[in-house]
Amino acid sequence: MAFARKLTVDNHNLKRPMQDHTTNPSSAVSRRQFLMHSTIIAASAAAVSFPTVLRAQNKQSINAVIIGLGGRGSGAGRDFMEAAKAAGVDGKIVGVADIFPESAKKGMDNFGLPEAKCFSGFDAFQKALALPGVNYAILATPPGFRAAHFKAAIEAGKHVFMEKPVAVDGPSCRMMYAAAELSKQKGLKVVAGTQRRHQAPYLETVKRIKDGAIGDVVTLRAYWVNGGPIWHRGEHGATELERQIRNWYHYIWLCGDHICEQHVHNIDVCNWIVGDHPVKCWGMGARQQLIGQSGEIWDNFAVEYEYPNGARMYSYCGQIKREWSSVSEGVQGTKGTANPGGHIQPKDGPMWRYRKQDGEVSPYVQEHIDLINAIVKDTELNEAKQVTDSTLTAIMGREAAYSGAGADWDTVLNSTFSYGPELLYSDCAGMQWGGFRVLQPPMPNSHNVFKNPPVVPVAKA
Repeated sequence: MAFARKLTVDNHNLKRPMQDHTTNPSSAVSRRQFLMHSTIIAASAAAVSFPTVLRAQNKQSINAVIIGLGGRGSGAGRDFMEAAKAAGVDGKIVGVADIFPESAKKGMDNFGLPEAKCFSGFDAFQKALALPGVNYAILATPPGFRAAHFKAAIEAGKHVFMEKPVAVDGPSCRMMYAAAELSKQKGLKVVAGTQRRHQAPYLETVKRIKDGAIGDVVTLRAYWVNGGPIWHRGEHGATELERQIRNWYHYIWLCGDHICEQHVHNIDVCNWIVGDHPVKCWGMGARQQLIGQSGEIWDNFAVEYEYPNGARMYSYCGQIKREWSSVSEGVQGTKGTANPGGHIQPKDGPMWRYRKQDGEVSPYVQEHIDLINAIVKDTELNEAKQVTDSTLTAIMGREAAYSGAGADWDTVLNSTFSYGPELLYSDCAGMQWGGFRVLQPPMPNSHNVFKNPPVVPVAKA
């Protein structure tokens, strides 16, 4: 069945080395787990070889709020506090916001906040951003809300750390690009949770690749292949919208599918190396081990991307039980090969490997150190456009696979189909609990958001 952008909906809701990639098949690799023991030297954003912590000359106050207090938001808050101490600033968490009251109240235990500073509801982000003295916003809700919350934070004049990905479809990418431009006009600093861009082995290796260590880049390979399935929280909630948000990973409008939510890390590394985004792609994938469970997403994708210069990126991601798994990237050049995480093998000459330096700290702390230093010293640091480019790259691959028809950059960017409720794109603070449709898991040749009208079969209106 086909339907246009006007959906049936409640009126209110309108990281590791390339060769060392075998993991325990009994457990999935999470975004943070595989880099838990990886660390880097504290650095300014511009330093790539021997970074150091740049301590603020004056004890400037950085007052942060966390919007989205799940596991990632709570972790980002702790990373911020550690980074503030390392950078020599007076850093505080002064408020938190979450859609769910029980999550918002974690701010009392985790950060010592009074209950009055722990806001809940769809409009909680507005209340947190309005607290006096706030100058740093940590955005860590499910990705479907990212564009709306980023727009609000920038309009409120806040520096931003935001988790990836930052959009789930063409309309939310356009929101992100517009807000990114506004953030630059306002001189605001923005860092995304693509922590490899703040990790010393990646910084040094990518610099060497760009300096010609392996010649011209011909092909790239990106893997986020888990050895097990992603979590599934079941059906909990009084309304369809609540059930979806509590189990957010399994709905396209909230997660973007795992090619977007997880694999964007590896895609971002490839875009960083090439210095551009792909212009078109072809792909395939399936929903195999998720059959029988609620949700819309797939559990594996394989996509071939083409860059403007003709280079190709081969992208593979999966969340299914298997004996082999890998989270890594690889690069083939005319004069050698590289693993961007820390080694280069020229055709003629010895292999170079990154050697860990003394005093290294977690890249998840480093990205906050870099942002704090940019704020204090008023140096250029704004990753909003580059993370939106990588997010749109992932969305393009997803839609190519969903449709079975391929996809190009401009078509995806200018797509008018919105996966989420209408208010998500215009006034998400005004959303209320109620109904929202569930899509059938996409099937090639039956799902195509680029047709007019879009062909998107619905499982439950």
